[in-house]
Amino acid sequence: MSYVIFGRAIKNEYLALGVFGTVFGGASLAMRGGKKENAAGQSLQKARESIPINAGSSDEEELYESLFILLPLPTSSSKNARILRILDKRIEERKQLSSELSENLANPSDIPKLKQLKETEPIQAAWEELVRTRELLSETDTLLNDPDETMRALAIEEHESLSTSLETLVETTIPSLLTPPSTTSTMSAMLELKSGVGGSESSLFLADMLRMYLRVANARQWQATIVSQNENEGGGIKDALVEVKGEGAYDALRWESGVHRVQRVPATEASGRTHTSTVAVIVLPLMEEESGAAEELFSMSDVKVEVMRARGAGGQHVNKTESAIRLVHIPTGITVSMQDERNQHQNRRRAFTVLRSRLMDLKLTREMAERRATRQNLVRTADRSEKIRTYNFAQERVTDHRIGLTLKNLTSVLEGDGLQDFIYELQKNHDESVLEDMLNAE
Repeated sequence: MSYVIFGRAIKNEYLALGVFGTVFGGASLAMRGGKKENAAGQSLQKARESIPINAGSSDEEELYESLFILLPLPTSSSKNARILRILDKRIEERKQLSSELSENLANPSDIPKLKQLKETEPIQAAWEELVRTRELLSETDTLLNDPDETMRALAIEEHESLSTSLETLVETTIPSLLTPPSTTSTMSAMLELKSGVGGSESSLFLADMLRMYLRVANARQWQATIVSQNENEGGGIKDALVEVKGEGAYDALRWESGVHRVQRVPATEASGRTHTSTVAVIVLPLMEEESGAAEELFSMSDVKVEVMRARGAGGQHVNKTESAIRLVHIPTGITVSMQDERNQHQNRRRAFTVLRSRLMDLKLTREMAERRATRQNLVRTADRSEKIRTYNFAQERVTDHRIGLTLKNLTSVLEGDGLQDFIYELQKNHDESVLEDMLNAE
């Protein structure tokens, strides 16, 4: 067992036991080999004798200032120790920032500092909650051996509650606050669905998936608009393009990028044999014309604009006017064609929106690849060639292969409710990965 005071491992057993005795108000938790130490003071005295710390030194003062918020952590919980170390560092940075403010807050340099202090208020609140919970736990511990049975029972119940709160703070609340905020948290999303192997069965499943995403958007109160879709003659949809507008839409739906595999018996299959089909989903950040970041993505001199007559059904107006638009981004070779609207202006606007979204997606993908290459941890969760999820109708189950999660309620997933469970777990897995990267970088 190691004991950590915000990242400082105390491996000397006497010092650790003495600290424990002092913090918890007694020697009931100071255990060694199943035997109680007599008194916290004796352990601290032995610690002084065994560790060369001069009385009154800054090291000793710093140590004792931290005693009342000591957290016992098993050796295997090195992650918790690193989290507390970073928390301690953030609090010190906040104190330093506060000390740099001018007395009357009239200096222009105070503005960014005040903004940063405002942004880190939740971290300060978590710190204060940690200290307060730790103090209450210390006070409660003195009552665990109270001679009064009723008082002892209440103390045990309160101790368990406070211990759970402390664990939640260290393992959930504080890590979520320390995790860097997403740079795409305010972005809407654009979904491209394309049928893959499996012919008409793939097109039929694409229609099911399109309905699933529309239901999720409705449940999240996002505005979903089908920009274009091409129906299959045998039923179903060949491909579809959907705009989902709303804060957090891209961050939630980006985990849907990849190949979705369906295993079921087609209605036209006489022998009852199970067929396997696929649908490819690409989720892009929706970049509108009014977005300031859009201007940085390309220069108009790099975009070749072609105007042509629209093809397909739609009457004489569609076939006789040059309303279709094709854009070619010369540096990347990205091509976007749009002919679904009735006039050239609307098709042009739609085409540029798609181009911006694809270029932003390319930029985000490159940045992600660079970060992974830097830490030599090439994770394939965003690889669109991967079969990320399997929908097995015979077994009524859906399995996400990236996190190994299986839900045996396929109907719920296709209705949108079960899909939100996958989205939550994938986001949680991502946040844990980001936190781990941050811890390793410290």
